[in-house]
Amino acid sequence: MTGLPPSTVAQDYLKLVWTAREWTDQPVTTTMLASRLGVAASTASEAVKRLAGQGLLRHAPYGSIELTERGELTALTMVRRHRLLETFLVTVLGYTWDEAHDDAEILEHAASDRFIDRVDETLGHPVRDPHGDPIPRADGTMVRPPALPLTMLNVGVNAQVVRISDADSDILRYLADVGVRLDAEVTVRELRRAGGVIVLDVAGDSLDLGIPAARAVWVAPLDPGRSYPKPGSGLTG
Repeated sequence: MTGLPPSTVAQDYLKLVWTAREWTDQPVTTTMLASRLGVAASTASEAVKRLAGQGLLRHAPYGSIELTERGELTALTMVRRHRLLETFLVTVLGYTWDEAHDDAEILEHAASDRFIDRVDETLGHPVRDPHGDPIPRADGTMVRPPALPLTMLNVGVNAQVVRISDADSDILRYLADVGVRLDAEVTVRELRRAGGVIVLDVAGDSLDLGIPAARAVWVAPLDPGRSYPKPGSGLTG
C-alpha cells in the first residue's frame, strides 16, 4: 500500500476517519473524532489541521473531514493491520472476540510489514475479521458483504448475520451469550415499538433484543426479493 506516517496518533486519526464512513454516510467531524478518541475537541482540531497540512486529510471550514488519496491508502494499511491482528488473536491465540480489539490497537503500530504479511499467509488470507468487517488485501481492495442494519429488517424476513460492531465489548459478550454470532440465521418475528425491542428467532429460540444491541448487528437477507424495508417499517429509533 503506502509508507506509514511515523506518528501513531496520525495513524489512529486516519484509520478512524476511514472506519467512521465504512458503514454509514454520516459526516466525520472534529467533535466525533474527539469523542471516539477520548480527547478534547481542540486537540482533535489541531490534529486534523496538521494532517491536512501533510496532505493526508481535507477539511473545509464547517465541512466534513475527508481523506485524500494518500490518506486513504494509509488508513487502509492500518485497517488491514488491525483486522488481521484481531483475526490472529482470536483464531490462533484463543482470544474472545470482545478481547481482541484493545490488544490489536497496540500491536498494529508496532508490527513490521513482514510480520503482517506472515500473519496474513498463516491465516490463509482471510477476507473478514472476527466481527465480520472486511480485511483489505495488500493492494487495498476488499470484499464488503451486502448488509443492512438489523433494525431495518422487515418482520418475517430471514437473514444471516454478516457483521457485528466491535464498538462496545459488553454488547459483544451479550450477543455471544444469546447466540447472535456471525453467520447465525435470524428472523424478525415482532417489533415492539413502545418498548424499543425486536423479537427475533435465533436457531429456533425466541429472543427479545433491545435497540442498543440490535444496532450493533448487520444482516444479509436470505430472500433477495424482500431485502429492504418499506417506508416507515423497521425499528430505527
